[in-house]
Amino acid sequence: MWLGALLDTLPTPALTIDRTTARRNAERMRERCRTLGVHLRPHVKTHKTLEGGLLATGGTRRGIAVSTLAEARFFADGGFDDILLAYPVPTTRLEECAGLARRLEAFHVLLDRPEALASLRQRPLGHGKRWLVWLKLDCGNGRAGVRPTDPAALELARAIANDAPEEVTLVGVYAHCGNTYGCSGADAIQAIARTTTNAVLSFVAALRQAGVPCPQASIGSTPSCSHPIPEMSQLTELHPGNYIFYDLQQTQLGSCQPQDVAIRVLTRVIGHYAHRGQLLVDCGWAALSLHGAGAGQGPQGCAAIDGHPELRLVGLTQEHGLLEHADGQMDFGRFPVGSVLALIPYH
Repeated sequence: MWLGALLDTLPTPALTIDRTTARRNAERMRERCRTLGVHLRPHVKTHKTLEGGLLATGGTRRGIAVSTLAEARFFADGGFDDILLAYPVPTTRLEECAGLARRLEAFHVLLDRPEALASLRQRPLGHGKRWLVWLKLDCGNGRAGVRPTDPAALELARAIANDAPEEVTLVGVYAHCGNTYGCSGADAIQAIARTTTNAVLSFVAALRQAGVPCPQASIGSTPSCSHPIPEMSQLTELHPGNYIFYDLQQTQLGSCQPQDVAIRVLTRVIGHYAHRGQLLVDCGWAALSLHGAGAGQGPQGCAAIDGHPELRLVGLTQEHGLLEHADGQMDFGRFPVGSVLALIPYH
């Protein structure tokens, strides 16, 4: 019902996307991967939209990563195929996974423990289908995955590849270099990308030396894929996600420039409180994010006010936000009740 409406007429809070910027971000990442000679498997959890998926895949609707089974079903319903569930396979929900595996040409799962492999073998797909499995590696991110230097990692990969080839196929190894989110600047990001890439490539070489076929090797994170290193050309695919929109966090990390951020949350001034020197706006954490710039930084880390570096977000409740002037001298005449401001979310 708001198609074609002017931005300042939208009900707030409203999430808005600059399509030109998002399209440019998508094209730039595809070009990076073409230059490296690797496949791009965009992660779609940031936007969770068919439109974003079309932008990221260049309209092919093939080769994406998701974080949840709900996302997988949504994109499958939208005509997307070759979907990777970038989350350790939920063995309590194997029937849902099996349904997607039978429905799609390619539905991939991750695992990082022998028990998960045993669960897959106890639930064969039949009809000529095999479970498409990636071994999840932890190359320093410290979340899910087996360490590539752990002898058990090679044994698990061998088991995936060889124990039941009629039921399970080892597609490749998958690592998320999420530790790039602790960086500041391209040099630090590239150092982690290099460490992750080398760890994955060394593990793949060890597999092949042991006679274990491993066709694919994938790493990803928006920071690392925004500043790719030459060694990435030896991988087969990258799986960044946030880059379609970027955000305040990515600019602070050095992944992008401010003009690359395609996302804004519009909010209206709904109150003046001169005794506190504050503006009240109609955007709280429910419409923005609880993900701020770090412990102890408070709500001001959750967003910046576009075009107004002098304003600070100092308070958030579920549906309200509080803004102050950096030097305490708020000019309320510049921000009348009803005026619209644009927030750049942190993440």
